[in-house]
Amino acid sequence: MSYATTLDRDRAARFRHHPPGLAVQWFVALAMNGIMRPVLRVLELTGGADKLLSSMATQNLRRAQANPFRHYAPGPHDVIVMTFPKSGTNWMLQIAYQLIHHGSGQYDHIHDVIPWPDIETMPGFMSRYAIPLDRATDWEVAPERKRVIKTHFDWELIPYSSDARYIAVIRDPKDVFVSSYFFLKDGLYGSAMPTVDTWYRLFLSKHFMMGGSWATNAAGYWAVRDRPNVLILSFKAMKRDLRAAVRQVAGFLGVSASDALIDDVTRLSSFEHMKANDHKFHMGKLIPWQDAGAMIRKGTQGGSSELLTPERQRAIDEHCMAELRALGSDFPYGDFCDVASFESVSR
Repeated sequence: MSYATTLDRDRAARFRHHPPGLAVQWFVALAMNGIMRPVLRVLELTGGADKLLSSMATQNLRRAQANPFRHYAPGPHDVIVMTFPKSGTNWMLQIAYQLIHHGSGQYDHIHDVIPWPDIETMPGFMSRYAIPLDRATDWEVAPERKRVIKTHFDWELIPYSSDARYIAVIRDPKDVFVSSYFFLKDGLYGSAMPTVDTWYRLFLSKHFMMGGSWATNAAGYWAVRDRPNVLILSFKAMKRDLRAAVRQVAGFLGVSASDALIDDVTRLSSFEHMKANDHKFHMGKLIPWQDAGAMIRKGTQGGSSELLTPERQRAIDEHCMAELRALGSDFPYGDFCDVASFESVSR
C-alpha cells in the first residue's frame, strides 16, 4: 500500500478535535457571567479574590500530579514539546510536526494529530479536546516516523526516556503575563476576567492559574539541558531568526532537511501563516455571543508594556531571578529575557 493511500485511510478514521457544543457554551456563559463575575468583583473589593483563584490553581496542580501521563513510557518515535503556557507552544508544535511530515502535515485542528495528555483527566469537553496518546498513530506512516506530544507540565511530571526527544521553549515571563491575560480574557472569562492588578499578584505567587511558578518550570527544563535528547530554545532567539531555529530543530530530530524544506517549514511556521490559520490552533468558542479568543494574538518579544508599568516589569524580573537563585538554578535569565533596566523604571 502506498504512503498516500495509507495516510488517506488513517486520516479518514482519525480522532477529531471537539470544540464545545452550544449547550456547553451556554453553561460556561452562565457560570462566567452569572456566578464568576459578580463573585469575583465582590472578592476583589474585599481582598478575597487571590485566595479563590489560588485555590483553583492548586486544584490544577493536584490534577497534574494524578495524570496517568506520568506513567507513560515514551519511545524513540516520541517528540515531547514542553513549555510553560503561552510560551510559543503551538509555534514549536507546528515546526516539529511539519519537519516530521516534510512540510506536508495536514490537519483541521492541531489537536486532531497532536496529543495533549495533561488534559485527559479533565472533566467535560476538555477530555475530548485532543487526540489520546493511544490513538495518535499517524507517526507510523509519517516520513520521519515520529510523533509530537504537547505538555505544559514541569519537568518532574514529564515521563522521561533516553529514547525519546524533548524540546522546551522558554519565553520572557513578562510577555507570558500579557499573553496569558488576553488569552483567558478574550477566550473564556470575558467581563469576568480578574483585573490586571489581581493577575499580577497571582503571577508573582506560586499559585498562578496557568502553570504555577514560571521560575520552577524554567529551572526544571534548564537543569536537563545537557542531556543529548533535550533541546532548550528561547522564544527570543526564535523571534530573531526563525529559519535558524527550524534548522536547529531539524538537526535535533535527525531530519535530513534540504534548504527548500527548511524554507517551507519556516514559511508554515511564520507568524503571518499561523495567524491566518488561527482556527487550527484556538480553543473554539466558549461563550455563545463571544468570538473564540485568538491563540495567535501578537507573538511579540518585549511587548509587556501593553499591560505592565516599568516598575512592574522590573518587579517581575527581580521576582523570577530571585526564585531561580533560591532554586539553585544557573538559568541565564538575561539571555532568554529582556531585563527591564533601572533607567526605564526611573523615567
